[in-house]
Amino acid sequence: MSAATRFGLPTQIPPDRPLRIVGDVHGDQRAFAFAADTDRFVIQLGDLIDSGPDSAGALRVMFRLIDDGGGLFLVGNHDRKLGRALRGERVRGGPQLEATMAALDPELRARSLAELERAPAWIVSGHRFFVHAAFHTGMLANPPPDPLGPVNPLLSRALFGETTGRTQPDGFPERLLRWVNHIPAGMTVYCGHDQRSRDGRPWVTHGEHGGTAMFMDTGAGKGGHLSWIDLEP
Repeated sequence: MSAATRFGLPTQIPPDRPLRIVGDVHGDQRAFAFAADTDRFVIQLGDLIDSGPDSAGALRVMFRLIDDGGGLFLVGNHDRKLGRALRGERVRGGPQLEATMAALDPELRARSLAELERAPAWIVSGHRFFVHAAFHTGMLANPPPDPLGPVNPLLSRALFGETTGRTQPDGFPERLLRWVNHIPAGMTVYCGHDQRSRDGRPWVTHGEHGGTAMFMDTGAGKGGHLSWIDLEP
């Protein structure tokens, strides 16, 4: 029996409940606890850990939401690295991941692995689409794969975005936004991963086919702050 099975089935989005969409947390436990103090169902867009002061605390906030039926999270690239490291695999996570691992007691390690083994890479809910990094039309026809398993093209897009293989001057991979043009008309993609905001608010852009992308990462745990938005059913 896997760790995920011991903790039961993944939480689903309640169809008639107001939502709160929360961007990348990156260990900013205090801000995440504030955002999670709501009667709305919380959808956190991935990257709960690393960078900020309390990754263990951020995980505990998320797991309390799950236990109370109050939320779920999508797997981000940092979360995937943690899950693989907890499985004993070799991961290039650097000092941030090392600090996160050191902060987890045995019970939290077991719970983290269980949740990371079943965290979805994307969720489609009517005209709303939730993913950590970027959208691909193939995600509409295919269920999310094993989040800690081999990286296929769709999982790569979900975790890392539309990459070119080149490195930017800041040392991060070069990422494109051509995928926004393929969002279907009337659909909104809520994502994180890329901190593209210039004014501290979620950044919104529109594609050629009439779709919309909302980037929720505003730098929590990395010198910025945590952003969230509320949606009605």
